[in-house]
Amino acid sequence: MNLDQATNENLEYIIDELAKELQMLNAAILKPEDYSLDSYHDIKDIYDMVKTKDQVSVAEMNAIIDELKSYRKTS
Repeated sequence: MNLDQATNENLEYIIDELAKELQMLNAAILKPEDYSLDSYHDIKDIYDMVKTKDQVSVAEMNAIIDELKSYRKTS
């Protein structure tokens, strides 16, 4: 899987992995269908940053979730 390519499959994978890494109790908060491919590279940057960390603090987790919320599609 080449995550450098902005595809729906890759976006879904990244969002699902972020939910796992952030230990989201309510993974429904991060539903892949709520995000557009237009934001793929920004979300991928967050994913890459999270993957490089051994541990994510609560403050970082909240900041990441807030950042991800800003990339959600608007109805």
